[in-house]
Amino acid sequence: MNWFNNIEFQDPQMFWLFLLLPLIIGYYLWTWRKQNANVQVSSIKGFKAGRSLLATFRPVLLVLRLLAVSLLITAMARPQTTDVTTKTKTTNGIDIVLAVDVSASMLARDLKPDRLEATKEVAADFINGRPNDRIGVVVYAGEAYTKTPITTDKSVSLRAVNSIAFDGVLENGTAIGMGLATAVNRLKESEALSKVIILMTDGVNNSGFIDPKIASELAVEYGIKVYTIGIGTNGNAPSPYSRNLDGSFNFRLMPVEIDEELMKQIAVDTGGEYFRATNNKKLEEIYAEIDKLEKTEIEQFEFFNVEEKYRDLVLLALILLGVEMLLKYKVFRTVA
Repeated sequence: MNWFNNIEFQDPQMFWLFLLLPLIIGYYLWTWRKQNANVQVSSIKGFKAGRSLLATFRPVLLVLRLLAVSLLITAMARPQTTDVTTKTKTTNGIDIVLAVDVSASMLARDLKPDRLEATKEVAADFINGRPNDRIGVVVYAGEAYTKTPITTDKSVSLRAVNSIAFDGVLENGTAIGMGLATAVNRLKESEALSKVIILMTDGVNNSGFIDPKIASELAVEYGIKVYTIGIGTNGNAPSPYSRNLDGSFNFRLMPVEIDEELMKQIAVDTGGEYFRATNNKKLEEIYAEIDKLEKTEIEQFEFFNVEEKYRDLVLLALILLGVEMLLKYKVFRTVA
């Protein structure tokens, strides 16, 4: 690793001491003239012209002194590197179950391309935005079942959402009570500080053997908050009413009927909120609002490991000063 990588100076004002270097150079030149005595003779004939080798290399002493002083000044500026380690601690995890209506009416095309696909898209975005929570998926129509239990593995939750389809496996109808009860069952053993169900439907409760109010009471008993979403435009929507021999659906305008009173009551009883998604944008805004309401508390700790670098500079400066002294008194035979 390069010594100079990520270096910071704790006391950079010390670099002003570099202004002393010209004074050192001036002092050296002044003392050097005093150390060289002048001899006046009538003639230099008979003397060999030229400069001695030692005199030629004597400025090396000044270079060594300047380098040593420069290193000491840099050391006084306290060069250091800082290694930052971040540790994240989740202090309030949330367990969430998405309960999705997969009845035939969810194929209505008032949302694009249809209600079910629009729901899947925003649900997937919601999951991606909750990296610290456990999320499960329940689907229901005339009956209900768990698509995936609550898990921290986001890839599992995403696969569960993306694979949701109207495939005729479940009996057709809208069993809101069954869907809610199944979601409650997924969360009742949870030890999370916050437990949430997002219940989505586009119809009225017309199937199943569990009354939605009973399911709501179970949610209250286990401390589960329920956010309810009614999906569908106001008025009529192009909805499936029959199937062709090839399995495709025939559509016609049909009135949108959502039991909003029931959905509002479930939300109020459990401490949640009721939302109405009349289009794709509104559905996205609803999930964004729930995302804001149910935030996981996260503590982030930063640990700073500071490594001082001045010791290497001081050691190198002392070595240079030692070499200067050795040359000065043993090689150049200087006495001052």
